[in-house]
Amino acid sequence: ICLPLDIGSRWFELSVARKATVPGTEPRFVVLSRDITKTREAEEKIRQLAHFDALTGLPNRVLLADRCHYALSTAQRNGQSVALMFLDLDHFKNVNDSLGHRIGDALLRAFAGRLSASVRDQDTVLPDTDALGAAHVAEKLMCAALEPFNIESHELTVTPSIGIAMYPTDGTDFDTLSRCADAAMYHAKQRGRNHYRFF
Repeated sequence: ICLPLDIGSRWFELSVARKATVPGTEPRFVVLSRDITKTREAEEKIRQLAHFDALTGLPNRVLLADRCHYALSTAQRNGQSVALMFLDLDHFKNVNDSLGHRIGDALLRAFAGRLSASVRDQDTVLPDTDALGAAHVAEKLMCAALEPFNIESHELTVTPSIGIAMYPTDGTDFDTLSRCADAAMYHAKQRGRNHYRFF
């Protein structure tokens, strides 16, 4: 049970046992209450670490695979398409090499914030999305990078290269779609970067 208290929300675990009584008398119970807020917080932290990138807070590959499997099974049942997109920041290594990993990490966090603001929480995989819808999302993500990032005393501009794979055209499982989206992303890089390409 979660209770809103003056000190904040606290989680409690209750155990209830009925006590033996003489027939005809009111029932009696023993109730034990235990504050499990710290346990709940620790479980949430473990879940966060297991499914989200520690630096950016974005879903990691484990959560991506899980969401993709779910989206693919739903799409198969309903005869829908699914888009899987891979995104890479062009020349990001130059930021780390010239300004250091601290600035690079701050840039990644800032870019992740813009990505999150550009799409819905469930948009790790794009279910029931055709090529036109996938292209629209890719354009939104590219627009998110247009405005420079102010990191400490540096004004940084980054561009994304995006690869898109479509279910069922490019593959019917997560691994195949991942390889296709990755190949499409590298094709976008080879064609001048700051583009999106379909497999």
